Amino acid sequence: MATAMHAAKVRLDVAAGNLANVSSGGFHKRVAHASLTAAGLVTTSAVDATQGPLVRTGRNFDLALAGPGGFFVRDAQGGVVESRAGSFERDGRGRLVDARGRVLLGRDGPIAAGAEATIDARGIVRDGGEEVGRIRLRPGTTVQSGFLETSNVDAVREMVDVLGAQRAFETAQKVLCAIDDARSKDVNDVARVKS
Repeated sequence: MATAMHAAKVRLDVAAGNLANVSSGGFHKRVAHASLTAAGLVTTSAVDATQGPLVRTGRNFDLALAGPGGFFVRDAQGGVVESRAGSFERDGRGRLVDARGRVLLGRDGPIAAGAEATIDARGIVRDGGEEVGRIRLRPGTTVQSGFLETSNVDAVREMVDVLGAQRAFETAQKVLCAIDDARSKDVNDVARVKS
């Protein structure tokens, strides 16, 4: 029963995390998977890489990805991560940065462009018709300028999962309490018989 309670808690944590990110641009939900092993019920989770719906914004530097991976961005400490959040703006130096101030990276370093620059499906950045950079992308990935990818989380389904996980936890807890009560009664009955 303890493993069932732990599995329900993992499922609840996964669903709650998904719900917390329902409006995070480019967020990919996690999916919980339960399996019965010799050690009991085990729950693991994995990222669902299904493309989130695209929303048209018409802004040149709002970018959505079609395909695997994310945009390579560098933070102020120099760390590079991948992110599917594609809302970029020009900073004071003309570099494209996301809402967290991370710089969009191209094949040859940070992407810098003028206000009227365009970005094609291959990630080529053109300013005044001249190529000024190319966004660093994973193979097989394309860019859609003027769109943003939204989260692939279905809020209603996640709420149903939260309720189901809570009920599974409560049921396992009640069964565990019932077993403890039965054992306690057996011990007390044995003690009475011996006296």
